[in-house]
Amino acid sequence: MRTFLRVLLALAIVAVIGLLLFIFIPPQTTEPHEDLAAGWQPEEGAGEYVMRLADCAACHTAEDGVQFAGGRPINSPLGVIYSANITPDDETGIGDYSLDEFRAALYDGVREDGAHLYPAMPYDNYRFLTEEDVRALYLYFTTEVEPVSNPVPEPELGFPFDQRWALRAWKWVGLPEAERDVGGPGRYDDEQLNRGAYIVEGPGHCSACHSPRTQTFTQAGFTAEDPEFLTGGEIDGWTAPGLRGPDSPPQTWSGEELARVLGTGRNAHASVVGEMALVVEDSLQYLTAEDMQAVVAYLRHIGTDGPAPEDDADVPDEAEQVRAVDELVENATAAMLSTADPDMPLGARLYLDNCSACHMVDGRGADEVFPELDGSFLVTAAEPTGLIHMILEGDELPSTEERPMRLRMPGFGWRLSDAEVAELASFVRNAWSNDAGSVTAGMVADLREEHEGDQAAVE
Repeated sequence: MRTFLRVLLALAIVAVIGLLLFIFIPPQTTEPHEDLAAGWQPEEGAGEYVMRLADCAACHTAEDGVQFAGGRPINSPLGVIYSANITPDDETGIGDYSLDEFRAALYDGVREDGAHLYPAMPYDNYRFLTEEDVRALYLYFTTEVEPVSNPVPEPELGFPFDQRWALRAWKWVGLPEAERDVGGPGRYDDEQLNRGAYIVEGPGHCSACHSPRTQTFTQAGFTAEDPEFLTGGEIDGWTAPGLRGPDSPPQTWSGEELARVLGTGRNAHASVVGEMALVVEDSLQYLTAEDMQAVVAYLRHIGTDGPAPEDDADVPDEAEQVRAVDELVENATAAMLSTADPDMPLGARLYLDNCSACHMVDGRGADEVFPELDGSFLVTAAEPTGLIHMILEGDELPSTEERPMRLRMPGFGWRLSDAEVAELASFVRNAWSNDAGSVTAGMVADLREEHEGDQAAVE
């Protein structure tokens, strides 16, 4: 018996020592992907451009706050995380970060003091940044941005998720290899595709929202070689559509229409919603024409059924036949709504009263003003959370240089009950050519309660 107890005690001591080593031994950080000359300097404006590519302003600027001063609440399944102050303030920002410490934050999610950053920051994608972009970004934030003293709140996470040291184990599972050749020579035999891959997979961190998450909250894919990469996700109650499937936007729209929605937030078919509006306003509208075309070319190239057709003339005859059948269904829905028959189903009547003035009885809306609901990826998504969110809260289009006017859809949560929102959403998801699952009042109630809880948490 004594021998058994001694063994247990020895094992407990070893476990405690192992845990202490796990917590307190500094993590190993990633080396630069390439060796640059000691006096290397970026071209003028390069740092600011990389900042736009990486979309730093969207997360690190609180609503009505100073740019890059942090404090923006980011809702996660585990609680609220507040973005860091990344101005060069010595006390509350990154003013005393060395280049190596800055790189460690980008690549490994490790702060200057050795603490682990929560993966609300997409360092699992920033690991693919080139050393030139890392240095340009570092010089931009440390020499061109004004320091702002702004202490940010601590994350509001319950135990054990408030223990940053535990993220070390998560990173062993969640971080991809920081490959040196991502988006580089040899990836594709096409310079434009290589550039598009680099932007989408690296600084653009598109998979942070547009790829599903695993049970451990890691991204299910990081590059086009991963089957679940860019197959759709969810962010803060909004549906992030898949970008690779045969019915996804890059595979069904022309390259011009895809570039238009990325650069202005709207095109003839759709408009961006939720977090994507910030991406367009703070990042994508600033891409050079060459980089925008590279992104478009890459997204259209990686379709799961092969590259997208070059133009609408390449649509197969079978697709034309399906489209003809859909038009018959669309006309039937439009004809029913046009009668304004008081005996129509409740969902149809709610649509007439609240939606048809902008989105029309045919669900086609108006180009670049009111998005189409017929065939909308938001409307027909497998999970209806984005549609419910839109009906309850509404949303606003971003302001860009090319399309400066902000257009806002009002929320209807104040005037429609949970049952009415469910009826309206179910109608839209099955009207015209749409064919998606119904929405229940319980789904609406849960999302309404969750949104009200999130609002209370940050007030």
